[in-house]
Amino acid sequence: MKPSLQPGLTSVKRIPIDRDRTISFMGEEARVYATPRLISDIEFTCRDLIQQHADPGEDSVGTEVCVKHLAATLAGSTVEISVRITAVDGRKVAFEVSARDELDTVSTGTHGRFIVEVARTKERLKAKAAKLAALGG
Repeated sequence: MKPSLQPGLTSVKRIPIDRDRTISFMGEEARVYATPRLISDIEFTCRDLIQQHADPGEDSVGTEVCVKHLAATLAGSTVEISVRITAVDGRKVAFEVSARDELDTVSTGTHGRFIVEVARTKERLKAKAAKLAALGG
């Protein structure tokens, strides 16, 4: 990772809330931004910020998500996700995160990511898959 990855860096992403980002289990009149999609959008906003400062062959994986989903966002609205790096400890990166729609604060919280070397991660995953296969799983 480049030395430019430092606390204080920020990023903002505007995300239109389309049908695929909404819940369906309460019917058409209650289609709102789904919490799992909110978390995914937060994670990708943080990942994208890290990627701007990653070396070739590096990426990051989520290690912790602690967010409150505070308000419903209607389909057709736009959410603005804001992230700020609060700490960089070796390969661990901590974020403060928030999301707003046109009317409300939708979410606040924190997120942690860990920078990995993709090739080494794939090798570790292959070894784990081999162990699992040996167990008959």
